[in-house]
Amino acid sequence: MLGDVLTAIVTPFARDGRVDLDRFRTLASHLVDNGSDGLVVTGTTGESPTLSDDERFSLYEAAVDEVGDRAIVVAGTGTYSTAHSVHLTARAHELGVHAFLVVTPYYNKPPVRGIVEHFRAIADVSDRPIVAYNIPGRVALNLETDAIAQLAEIPTVRAVKQANDDLDQARRIVELGLDLYAGDDDLVLPFLEVGGRGGVCVHTHVVGSQVKEMVRRFRAGDVDGARALDDELRPSIDLLRVVVNPIAIKCALNLLGHEVGGLRLPLVDASDPEREAVRGCLERLGLLQRAAA
Repeated sequence: MLGDVLTAIVTPFARDGRVDLDRFRTLASHLVDNGSDGLVVTGTTGESPTLSDDERFSLYEAAVDEVGDRAIVVAGTGTYSTAHSVHLTARAHELGVHAFLVVTPYYNKPPVRGIVEHFRAIADVSDRPIVAYNIPGRVALNLETDAIAQLAEIPTVRAVKQANDDLDQARRIVELGLDLYAGDDDLVLPFLEVGGRGGVCVHTHVVGSQVKEMVRRFRAGDVDGARALDDELRPSIDLLRVVVNPIAIKCALNLLGHEVGGLRLPLVDASDPEREAVRGCLERLGLLQRAAA
């Protein structure tokens, strides 16, 4: 439906803190040219909590215009507020995005019936696919399998981005007829092995072609080859663990010459030790040498 490899794209900022749409367009094209079947725009990696609605809409419009004819554009429209999520989804639909990523409402831990109604209200304003995002480590609530089964009854809820390493739950999501996407980058291969579709990833900013090749090998029956490539990509996972996302990946992109700028508070630029750790991961991947060449 949405492809195998989706990148949760960062939002580039200019020196004065404004969204840099030119850099965003350049990066979007680069990612699609290098392994990404689609982009998730204004996910948490895109620093969505710090963006105004107008900034979000300008990013959706730019993404659709730049790569919408050759890649899937998924708008991250989920917030804690159902009314706000509905507003964002309706406008993103008008701007031509292909699908929506909707995170579990966070912090207050609403009951399952409230979560289902939240998704139902969002689904009512568009006939395009919704990817439900289950990330218990960030929202302090795990969508249990029974809850996901209720979401699956909403016709446009077609996939789950699962940032949870419970393989039994992952397998059950597939059995429900939903497309399963890894929400943690080190889960792409394990999820493929239980019937998953692919991943919504961050490390694909720098290793997109390799991740796409890993998925291709697995689907072609070359499981050992996929595992070998997954092992080779371990430094890209280590990179993301240097410091909280998206600090590390923005640091990596800047080191590689993509010039995506800094971050908005409360996120801050990588410290000198963190930058050197990121550099070390890129060197282990052979990417700094390749960029220099």
